[in-house]
Amino acid sequence: MRYVSATRTGMIGCHACGHVQPRRTATRATPRQHCERCGAALHRRKPDSISRTWALLIAAAILYIPANLLPVLHTASLFGNEDDTIMSGVVYFWVSGDWPLAVIVFVASILVPMLKLSVLALLAWTTQRRSAWRPLERTKLYRIVERIGRWSMLDVFVVTLTVALVRFKSLAVITAGWGALAFACVVVLTMLAALQFDPRLIWDCAEARTPQASGRDHD
Repeated sequence: MRYVSATRTGMIGCHACGHVQPRRTATRATPRQHCERCGAALHRRKPDSISRTWALLIAAAILYIPANLLPVLHTASLFGNEDDTIMSGVVYFWVSGDWPLAVIVFVASILVPMLKLSVLALLAWTTQRRSAWRPLERTKLYRIVERIGRWSMLDVFVVTLTVALVRFKSLAVITAGWGALAFACVVVLTMLAALQFDPRLIWDCAEARTPQASGRDHD
């Protein structure tokens, strides 16, 4: 099956407003083409998409370790002090009989970030190698990752809600730990990595192996 991109047909799309327009040849007077509708600078593909995606993914993977090892909650009460990590919170909810909440926290805080890091790494690696393997399926994976990434902030929301409820009842003093900050950074970095990745590079690799259809990461 032959795939033809807008670049092969002499068209270019605007990243800001989505307007598709004819691509003009750069000249000394106008080295950079701008959108006819909104005036934004036009790029054939997002500049340095793969390298920026890798940088954000590596930073997120490094922070993923302290996000799971460091406590996300510190509880100070009459019975003493206690630190809880994400996994210990999941175990506590499960043992206490709140298994639906345990499943939600496990999926949103552990499973989803891990899968998102793995999928984005797979997409970046296959695109960097100019692989033509299953472009439609890889594009669907990217759409799924882009849509569910924001739900990973659910664990941070649970921490915030727990702190507010406990302080409201004056039962104890609960503060967010460094693990919550690290986890929030992981979520933000993976969201930025998904935004930096240009899925059109997948289809560039799926086209015929010609210099015009290369999936190189440039303007």
